[in-house]
Amino acid sequence: MLDTISKVIETCSNFLWGWPMIIMLLGTHLFLTIRLKFPQRKIFTAIRLSVTPDKGASGDVSQFGALATALAATIGTGNIIGVATAITLGGPGAVLWCWLTGVFGIATKYAEGLVAVKYRIKTANGQMLGGPMYALERGLGLKWLAVLFCVFTALASFGIGNLVQSNAISLLCHETYNVPVELSGAVIAVGVALVVIFGVKGIARVCSAFVPFMALLYVIGCVCILIINHAFVADAIHLIVVSAFNPEAAGGGFVGGSIIMTARYGIARGLFSNESGMGSAPIVAAAARTRNPVRQALVSSTGTFWDTVVICALTGLVLVSSILAYPDISYSDGPALTKVAFDKIPYIGAPLLTFGIITFAFSTILGWCYYGEKSIEYLGGKRLTLVYRGIFIVATFFGAVIKLAVVWNLADFTNALMAIPNLVSLLMLSGVIAAETKKYLWNNRLDADADAEDNPQ
Repeated sequence: MLDTISKVIETCSNFLWGWPMIIMLLGTHLFLTIRLKFPQRKIFTAIRLSVTPDKGASGDVSQFGALATALAATIGTGNIIGVATAITLGGPGAVLWCWLTGVFGIATKYAEGLVAVKYRIKTANGQMLGGPMYALERGLGLKWLAVLFCVFTALASFGIGNLVQSNAISLLCHETYNVPVELSGAVIAVGVALVVIFGVKGIARVCSAFVPFMALLYVIGCVCILIINHAFVADAIHLIVVSAFNPEAAGGGFVGGSIIMTARYGIARGLFSNESGMGSAPIVAAAARTRNPVRQALVSSTGTFWDTVVICALTGLVLVSSILAYPDISYSDGPALTKVAFDKIPYIGAPLLTFGIITFAFSTILGWCYYGEKSIEYLGGKRLTLVYRGIFIVATFFGAVIKLAVVWNLADFTNALMAIPNLVSLLMLSGVIAAETKKYLWNNRLDADADAEDNPQ
């Protein structure tokens, strides 16, 4: 029975994460990019706003805290292992498609952040709540679709946001340092409990300090490898660009096939990595202290920039240059390819990769805990969130000690289902998003306070 259920879920997941989801997500990226007059042009303004406190604005956490929490959930093993998998299945050209997905995904992440703030509500105790469920209910009157989104988000928080992450940590520690999986599970559970017990402020505080450090360390590692492989970097860039449109040009045993297959793996990995369009990041964006929706929208858009345009691109360049530099290495296995690349850094390469995967996975657990908690709060009220936290903490332990083939498929499936209601809200509210963008961004009023009608309570 379990095998049958697993196969059904896997079939549905493969279908949704095939061309239907790619067309929906990439199509939304392109549509919003054009409708909003290429908000990517404002990325450096957005980066400046992300590190500038919006003093006096309403919200629970700083804009940077909200961004760091969102990045904690998106920067994960997908940035490291996922890019390698895209290369092994789609060839080096997949890196360019992954990167382009991030570039256009900036517009979607911008739109998500905008509606999250515009339709957020303030609770009796002063907390801000928002996200796709509130945009669906308050902006479109589609309460039933908002409920479905929350159900899918809560399920996904236990899958890709918890069990598979704790399992990745425990297996890595066991295989590398022979640490018992039970011990790893207990440590992870205690660590998560110590953070999430303080709610969004505790999560944001830890992520604000944690995420920049771990991302910088990983980037430094990538730069070191590129220095070691400096003689092959230019050739790697050329190969990535050329094989994106002519996979057979990769040669040398690389996956050939068609442009369609190369694009599919690159686009799918980019979409899965930065979560633009899935609707997860707007949940924490709604808690940010910001004076108008567009300021936070810009800050939110930088998440996709850092996640895919920078980190995934660096990872792809590291891996392709390593394959060219060391033609004897195997690139048929994504995780193995990543390990070989980092082993080229003398003494610290393997520990650096281990640290990166562990910290990325742990931060993903923290970010998804908040997403799931707010979804549960929408469905059943504040009291249920305490129960959710307890179950979530216990789940991190069991995730570390059980096999997760079924959970991986269920996680992919629920992630895809999350995206559908969110994309509906973005497309149907695109006129509102464009109007808000015109009011504050195109008319150079980013420092203006939101009018009462912009944030109806």
